[in-house]
Amino acid sequence: MAELVQRRLEDQIPELQQLERVGLLTEKEARTVVKKVAALEYRLLRRTVGKEDYITYIQYEINLLELLTKRRRRIGYLFKKEEIEFVIVHRIHDLFSRAINKWKEDLQLWLSHVAFCKKWNCKLQLSRIFSSLLAVHSNKPALWIMAAKWEFEDKLSTESARQLFLRALRFHPDSAKLYHEYFRMELMNVEKQRKEREDLVGEQMDIAEASYSDEILEGGLVRIVYKTAVQKIKGAKFHLSLLDIAKKFTFTEDLQKDMVADLQTLYPEDPLTWDFLARQELLAKPLPSSEYTSKQTKAQDLARQEERCSRVYETALGSLQTESLWQLYVSFCLERYKRQTNSKELKQQRKERLLSALQKAHDAGRLPQAQYHDWVSLLLQLGQADVAAQVLAAATDRFSGSVEMWKRRLETLITLKCENVESMFEKALSLVKTQDCLPLWTLMADWSEEERNEEATESLYQKLVLNPAATKTLKVKYLDWAYRTRGYKRARKVFSNLQENRPFSEDFFQKMIDIEKQQEKSRMVNLREYYERALREFGATEPDLWLCYIKEERSHPEGKPENCGAIHWRAMKVLQGADVEEFVNKHVLLQSGHL
Repeated sequence: MAELVQRRLEDQIPELQQLERVGLLTEKEARTVVKKVAALEYRLLRRTVGKEDYITYIQYEINLLELLTKRRRRIGYLFKKEEIEFVIVHRIHDLFSRAINKWKEDLQLWLSHVAFCKKWNCKLQLSRIFSSLLAVHSNKPALWIMAAKWEFEDKLSTESARQLFLRALRFHPDSAKLYHEYFRMELMNVEKQRKEREDLVGEQMDIAEASYSDEILEGGLVRIVYKTAVQKIKGAKFHLSLLDIAKKFTFTEDLQKDMVADLQTLYPEDPLTWDFLARQELLAKPLPSSEYTSKQTKAQDLARQEERCSRVYETALGSLQTESLWQLYVSFCLERYKRQTNSKELKQQRKERLLSALQKAHDAGRLPQAQYHDWVSLLLQLGQADVAAQVLAAATDRFSGSVEMWKRRLETLITLKCENVESMFEKALSLVKTQDCLPLWTLMADWSEEERNEEATESLYQKLVLNPAATKTLKVKYLDWAYRTRGYKRARKVFSNLQENRPFSEDFFQKMIDIEKQQEKSRMVNLREYYERALREFGATEPDLWLCYIKEERSHPEGKPENCGAIHWRAMKVLQGADVEEFVNKHVLLQSGHL
């Protein structure tokens, strides 16, 4: 073992001598490097070697490289790189290889090696790494994409990138992401070759010698990739994603027309197809600026475009009555309504179109739940609260088990101060699943506090805190309400009545602690009682609770700082794992006055 370490140290002697000779390291620093490397080498020769041992060694060598780079820049010395940096880089490659051979399944190790190669421009080494990486992790499309992008963008090898994509697609024939990136790469290749040819023509050079393929320049290969992709992966969504990529290139107008035609042929009943066709009307070329005699003329032209969009949607809805198409149409109308405009006529048209679309979708029974919320918000914004209440009534009839719809309806009824709020609460609680009712119980408690007398609210809270699904939240609200309405003595009585009624939340005890501390003469004996009760329930998992208790004993006028040691000892016995470390660290900060 020692002989192997000694040999590796001797191999570094010429490198260290060069570093001393050129002034990049002092003699003392060189000796320190030798000692550190020896220690790291011995770690790698132990019977049980961990991954961290290799990572530590690699990181040390990388840090040394970066230090030498900074010192070169500082002293302006740029020579002897082959004898110094290249040797260190080679040693780091060797360390990475040894580690990867032991832990081939560790993707992070591979990616760290890739990142190192990119930073130090090790192109030949990186090609080999990608080849080995893809042999081991061929089941990850993202790695194939990374390798192909590097070949295309860094090595400028289009053919190598293309071969990698083709190999990847044999492993993952249904990967949409692979087809996206392959399609984009071929488009970028065409764009690059077109630009190169234009530059040659501009310089009046012979383009025949450059051997540009007319088929590639005209997008023949791009079309093949596109056709293959849409045959393998079905769906208008994927089709449109390819079209979005093609739109980013100026030379694809003919291809885009063909893609749109194929979309209509392949997916005539897909809502996304009609959504795309409708929104295309907004992209129609506007009138020349000279023909806009006023802002009103421009607004009228925009109104005509939006009207054409609406007609496309309505044409589709004539034969395709699906919830997803209605959702897309309503979303379009809502999007246009929210756009800023100074034209009152255009704003009015957008509002009428949106309200009409919402009403028609509702009448057809195809309006999604989320868009009922949009509808109600719009009606309330327009001051039509009564209509909003009617819409919510219809929504809760359709989505009778939805806690969100019932909560919104009840909130609206409370705002309108309707008389049947209590009966609506009872109806909602009978239809919504018990485990989902907490928002309704909380709303009911808030409403009762505002609208009913104290006796009715008291009775309601006493009933709600007995419900296991609501008791954690409602206990805190009950305690807070009792304190606000009847003072400290009533709050303490409520706490005493509930302190054995499990389950608890930490907030319940914290609320009583806060109430006690708000008193003009807060009593430490009561605070101890509350803390001890809280620690009985949550002491094993809440280090902050122990710290607050210690802090209280130290800062309260009636506190006993001598108790802090016992509290600390108890905390260390009860807490486990990471909670112990957190407690110890924060306790140190508390003792030093930083917490």
